[in-house]
Formats: sequence, structure tokens, C-alpha cells
Amino acid sequence: MPERNLVSWCSLMAGYLQAGIPSEVLKLFKNMTLVDSLRPNEYVFTIVFSACSRSGKALELDGRQFHGYVFKSGLVFHQFVKNALINMYSKFLDVEGAMRVFSLVPGYDVFSYNSVLNGLLEQGFLNEGVEIFKRMMGESVEWDSVTYVTVFGLCACLKDLNLGLQVHGRVLKSDIELDVFVNSAIINMYGKCGKVSNARKAFDGLKVRNVVVWTGIMAAYFQNGCFEEALNLFSEMKLDDISPNELAFAVMLNSTAGLSALRHGDVLHGEIAKSGFKDHVVVLNALINMYAKCGDIEAASKVFSDMLYRDIVTWNVMICGYSHHGLGKEAMAVFRDMLAVGECPNYVTFVGVLSACSHLGLVKEGFYYLNQFMRQVGVEPGLEHYTCVVGLLSRSGLLDEAEKFLRSIPVKWDVIAWRTLLSACHVHRNYGFGRRIAEFVLEMDPNEVGTYTLLSNIYAKANRWDGVVKIRKLMRDRNIKKEPGVSWIEIRNVTHVFVSEDCQHPESSQIYEKVKELLARIKPLGYVPDVAVVLHDVEEEQKEDYLIYHSEKLAIAYGLMQTPLEAPIRVFKNLRMCDDCHSAVKLISKVTNRLIIVRDANRFHSFQNGCCSCADYW
Repeated sequence: MPERNLVSWCSLMAGYLQAGIPSEVLKLFKNMTLVDSLRPNEYVFTIVFSACSRSGKALELDGRQFHGYVFKSGLVFHQFVKNALINMYSKFLDVEGAMRVFSLVPGYDVFSYNSVLNGLLEQGFLNEGVEIFKRMMGESVEWDSVTYVTVFGLCACLKDLNLGLQVHGRVLKSDIELDVFVNSAIINMYGKCGKVSNARKAFDGLKVRNVVVWTGIMAAYFQNGCFEEALNLFSEMKLDDISPNELAFAVMLNSTAGLSALRHGDVLHGEIAKSGFKDHVVVLNALINMYAKCGDIEAASKVFSDMLYRDIVTWNVMICGYSHHGLGKEAMAVFRDMLAVGECPNYVTFVGVLSACSHLGLVKEGFYYLNQFMRQVGVEPGLEHYTCVVGLLSRSGLLDEAEKFLRSIPVKWDVIAWRTLLSACHVHRNYGFGRRIAEFVLEMDPNEVGTYTLLSNIYAKANRWDGVVKIRKLMRDRNIKKEPGVSWIEIRNVTHVFVSEDCQHPESSQIYEKVKELLARIKPLGYVPDVAVVLHDVEEEQKEDYLIYHSEKLAIAYGLMQTPLEAPIRVFKNLRMCDDCHSAVKLISKVTNRLIIVRDANRFHSFQNGCCSCADYW
């Protein structure tokens, strides 16, 4: 062009911005000022700030320098320049910078409020978000669809159902079009607030549904523990001729993990590969989580090893997966690799690391991570970390130190931490200490059924049958009912469920025979029924009969009957595995030469060649 003015330069920069090449916008800006000696106006700077926003940290220094220029020139007082600045600082994750521009530069419109509120939400500054929301309400700003999406997001983060209902009522009365973004925000809000029925009602009222809305409703069911319903919706979505995206697959994999449905997870894995999402990090992270929670830690490890790019979630899910399986050495090896590549650990990382220290009995190292390393990287210890330390001390037999730690740390402890110490009293056979801790825990939460069970076990092992009777009476008086032990195993896409002394299974007689055969084979190896776990004051022979047909023994026997010789057996149980079954399964793994994996209420047990990954501590 023989002659170029601000309009032509501005148009060219806008074109590069829309084409997704923000770095070229800054080059053009420099050429405009240096070559053509043109003085930029407010419209040019709006495009420049938008380019810096899209580049994130890459152009942060340039963005701050441009801020200084518009401040000195007075262009910052143009409303759309101010809005672009707020948005830029939000994208830089500099909430203080965004708030400074918002507060110090006069003039507010809906775009200002949208930008600053969205930035606060993304960084988790919920209290500040509430203050901005109140301020916006006080100034009677007219909301647009972006405002509604952001405010529904605020309600979801706060889990404030009442506010969410009011905002939903307001949007229905307004002239705002309920597009896919607003509807997704409504569904997400109800899901996060625990009202999945409201989310479903909003979903069912939609005439047009795309993959974003489908994913939103599936996520709502998943977040509320309705895993089967989420999987059913996935099938409905495909029947509606909607192809899943990477987020839909991630939700499905996490729902599968919730059900421990390994075969279904394998099918999803195959579908992901065919759909072209096998390299998406969010999908691979969900795959690792699914395999780890379904008991196939080797498959989880393979997915992790094959990944070309890993984010913080990838490292965390692998570390925590190994820790949950009792593989402390492997968890710590992954943690060291994480540090070696320069990834900074976060809150979740240290939960996995301290759990691994607990499995390995690394008391000194655990306290180093808690008291020094976490503070070095700016992670404030929380309840989960302190609970892991209680587990670390308890597992190492330092019961007095664990109690002192519980009583000295100024944190609001929950029942889980004290139950961890109580379980250790049971394992270390310190029954007097355990009774005292149990009584304290029952004062904290009189409705915690697990505490009654542990206390009954402690009394029974000490042959204190009067204590067992006392606990049972207490449970009756308080209407506390013990959950029946249930175990299940998935064979050829069918889940078989067993309860103790179960006669409902069509092959129950063959299963009973198989259990008897297995027990006969392990007795020469030293198996003696641990009658101390039977909470009945009856004859020894009758106690042995109670033990024979526990649900996990039935499930394992059926797995051995129905699966190929080289296949691992994977059983899931809703309660803690009893001492007798644990001893028996160790020996069964030896005589059958099979890998037997049992996930109980506490952890995974990997039985192989007569040993368990928990080292007899659970």
C-alpha cells in the first residue's frame, strides 16, 4: 500500500489475531510505530492487549509495558481498553493486577464485571468473587449470557444451591437466549450443588443437545456418585448420533473407575484409540486413574510410560495409584522422576508421597516432606497430609507418638484420622490403647459404624465377650446397623455378587466345594482358621464354620473356577478384609500360582506366591 493509516494497520492486526497468530500482532505494532511513525489509538491497544491475553505468559512482559504506555497516555480510561486490560491480567493469572485495574480506573460495564469475575473464579478466589458479585448487583448492571455463565460457575464453586436457584429464575425471566453455554452452566451448577434431578430436568427440556451439554449432564451424574446412570447416558448420546469428545471420554473413564468395571474400561480404551483421542492428556490421565482404581496397576503404568507429554495431574494420578496399591517404592520413583523433569509438586502430590512413605515406614522422610519440602514449594499442609502422617506413625507402631501428633496439630480432625490410629491398635494388638481411642472416636461421631466394628474386633480378640455384647447393645440402642460384607467379581462382562454364606448363586454348591478344596490344600502349608475374628462366643468348631464361606472366599473360588489359569483374579469388597481371609488368600495365591487382587474398604491387596503387597498391615 502506498499509504497506510491507523485503520489499515488495525485491520491487519485484527486479522492476525482472529487467525490465532498473536505474536504477529506485536510485530505489526512495532512496525507501525517505528516504520510508519504512527501513534496508536485506543482501538489498536485493545487488539494488542487481546493478543497478549491469547499468548498467556509468553507475552506477559510486553503486555505490562503496553499497560504503562496506555496509562501515561490516558487511553486506559476508554472502557474497552480497561476491559481488555482486565482480561489480559486474568489470563496472566495475575488476579491482583486485574483487580487493580478494575478498582482504580473509573467506569464499569458488564464486560468489566465478566472479565474480573471470571478471572477470580479461575484462580479460586471465591470470597473476592462474591464481593464483586454483590457490587455488580448493587450497581444494577444489565447481565448478558456471559454473566449468567460466570455467575452459575460461582454458584457451582460455592455449592450455593439457593443462589443458583435465584439466578436460574432470573435467567428464565430475562430475554437472554438459553444457548448451549448457559444451559451447560445451569446443568453444571445443579450437579455441583448435589441436585442431579434438577440438572436432568434442565437437560430434558432442551430441544437441541450437543456434545457439551451431554458431557455436562454425564459429569453431573458422575459427581454425585451415579456412575451407572452416567454410563447409560453415554450410550444414549451415541444413539443420538453425537460423537463423544475428549471430556466425555474422561467422564466415562472416571465413572467406570467408580464402578471398578475393568472390562468396560478396556472397551472404552479401544473406542478412544479408534476415535483419535489416544494422545489427549485429559483422556490419558483418566485412563491411568481408571486402570489404577480397577486394580490393574500394570496397565496404568503402561499408559503412563507411553505418554509423550505429562501434566501435573498425570504425575499425581500415577503416584497416588501406586500408593493406593501399596507400591511405595514405585510411587517414590515416579515422584523423583517428576522432580527431575522440573514439574513442581502440589497439594495432591504430597498426599500420594506421604502415603507412600507410610507404606514404606519412612518416618524421618515423611516428616521432612511435611515440615520442610512442602513449605519450600509453597504447599500448605492440610488435613489429608496430616492424616497420612498419622498413618505413617501408626503403621510404624509409634502409637503414642501418633496420638500426640493428633492432639498437638491445630487442625479440625475428622473421624478418618482417629480411625486410622484405631486400626493400628487392632493390627499391633494394643487392645487397651485401642479401647480408649475407640471411646473417644465414638464421642466424636456416635453414628460411625466402622468404629463399632473395630471395637468389637478388639474386644473379641482379647476374649472380652462382655465387651462385644456391650457394643452390640449400644448399636441396637442407637439404631446403628452393620453393613453386610459383600464381595463381587467381574467375569466376561457379568458382575457376580456374593455375601457371606451365600446360597443364591446358581453355582453355589460348586463354589462351596471349591472353597473346601482350597482350604484343604492350604492347611498343610500352615493355615489355621483365625477364630479370633468371629464376633460370637461359641465353640471353636462353630467359629471355623462361620469363617469358611466369607464373601471374598466365595468370589475368589468362583474366579478360579471360571477364568483361564494365567488370568489374574480381581475381587472387590465393601468392608475391610478380615484377618482370616487375608491369611487364607495369601496361601491360596501360592497353591494356585495365581495373582489375586482384592480391593477392600482400605486399600488394594495384591496376593502373589504367598505374600501380600500390604505386608500384613491394613
